[in-house]
Amino acid sequence: MIRKRLHRYAMLKRYGQIIEVLQKYGFGYVVDKIGLSSIRDLTYKFNNKDKANRLNTSGPVRVRKMLEELGPTYIKLGQLLSMRHDLIPPEYAAEFAKLQDEAPSFEFEEVELIVREELGHSIEELFECFEKKPLACASIGQVHRAKIKDGDEVVVKVQRPGIKEVIESDLDIMYSIARLIDEHMPEARLYRPIELVDELSRSILAEIDYTQEGWNADRFAENFRENSQVHIPRVYWDYTNTRVLTLEYIKGIKSSRVDLLDRQGFDRSNIASVVIEAFMQQVFEDGFFHADLHPGNILIMEDGTVAFLDFGMAGHLSSEVCDIFLDGMVALVNGDSSLFVELLRDMGCIDSYADTRSLKEDVESFRSKYYGKALKKLDASTIIEELIGILRDHQVTMPHNIALLVRGIVAVEGFGLITDPDLNFSELLEPYAKNELKKRFYPQNLAHKAYSNISNWTRLFRKAPNKISHILDHAENGYLNIKFESEEGKKLVSEIDVASNRLSISLIISAMIVASSLVIQTHMRPLVWGVPFLGTFSFVIASIFGLWLIYNIFKTGRI
Repeated sequence: MIRKRLHRYAMLKRYGQIIEVLQKYGFGYVVDKIGLSSIRDLTYKFNNKDKANRLNTSGPVRVRKMLEELGPTYIKLGQLLSMRHDLIPPEYAAEFAKLQDEAPSFEFEEVELIVREELGHSIEELFECFEKKPLACASIGQVHRAKIKDGDEVVVKVQRPGIKEVIESDLDIMYSIARLIDEHMPEARLYRPIELVDELSRSILAEIDYTQEGWNADRFAENFRENSQVHIPRVYWDYTNTRVLTLEYIKGIKSSRVDLLDRQGFDRSNIASVVIEAFMQQVFEDGFFHADLHPGNILIMEDGTVAFLDFGMAGHLSSEVCDIFLDGMVALVNGDSSLFVELLRDMGCIDSYADTRSLKEDVESFRSKYYGKALKKLDASTIIEELIGILRDHQVTMPHNIALLVRGIVAVEGFGLITDPDLNFSELLEPYAKNELKKRFYPQNLAHKAYSNISNWTRLFRKAPNKISHILDHAENGYLNIKFESEEGKKLVSEIDVASNRLSISLIISAMIVASSLVIQTHMRPLVWGVPFLGTFSFVIASIFGLWLIYNIFKTGRI
């Protein structure tokens, strides 16, 4: 009981902090719209003068600063939104990309405690040496350099104490706020708040399980086992658990240090080609790709080998999704906007109410703009941004794995332009796309596809009699229901419900006024100033209800 009350108090306090920050950055109207003003009135202490100063900054900047102030879970939400160009305007996506996942380091005594809890032994028992000062700190954890007993140099990522509980509490509140936004702010439903929190929850809960990052690293290592130009750090599983991850220490130059690469005599053009071709392999051959290959996550080793780091953000592409992605590219090249829209529908990106005619016209216009231009003159990032802008205007949303793929493409091309400004991403993409299209017509692939289709049809025909019999049994017993939903119908029912409530209360008030008038005429005792008390009391109550009804009608338009 005491624990539950403490939890409720902590949640209420956190709600108050969130509401205070919303007010601080000029988003108090959201608090009013979703019905949290009562909590705000209990907790709000913000200085309005400071608020006026902050409102001089732009909307995207204010939202970014608000997310930074709310802490790691909200920073992760902003980082997630930064790659959802299909949901938010580009100026917001660009601003959210600036969110820095930085935090002060925590005490070394806590590092020692977490290592002992996770690995079952002390740092002294496990490591020959362990640097107390972290190499890097973030909101979820920090990284220390160390050496294990057999002499291998490693880096040890240790999770921040208590961060899991903070994140889980924030996610609970996010779900509540998302449901309130979905219910009370129809204009925000375009952004699919509940689905966004679902996506964030899956992403961030996987990120705080360090074994998941270890498995990702192992899978990348297996995929690049035959590629001598790419190196993936080894995972030391005996020194790894949910909150501790130990990886091989990689000595090298950050790929963003182009001046140092030039002084060391590295071929930057070759480095860029290796990284982009490795990314193409991940997408088209492996179906498993690194979604955050920015220059900070790419090191150039002494022998010129490219090393990838940080495997917390990885995307999966099934063969079906990869086929749809390629078909979409072919449809755009061939000017088949109808096929392109149907492929979007197959992926669940658009619903049955979308204005597909207008979407097809905009896609055709987009295609005409770039048709016939040489690949060397095309900028992949610009083209992707423009296409996503069209999809966003038509409320087309991308699945999470496609959004990750877009982020990965933009990150890799950005890396390529920093390393080799003359590099053209589209020219490197073309042969991989063509090769994948050719593979479809290989005899073994055609045979596999035919076998799969035959199996699906066979399964369908085998199950059909039972399914039909089941439906007929339900119909015969009177249990067959046909569900019909209409958005306009729901709206009409809601309006009728509001009107009937108002009418009912009005009738009650009228009856109370008439009854009080009749009682007053009887001179029934007890009397107050010569007037029956019961009649006066009923009249006062009816007046209060009447004023309340009028106030609500003017304020909200509904009871």
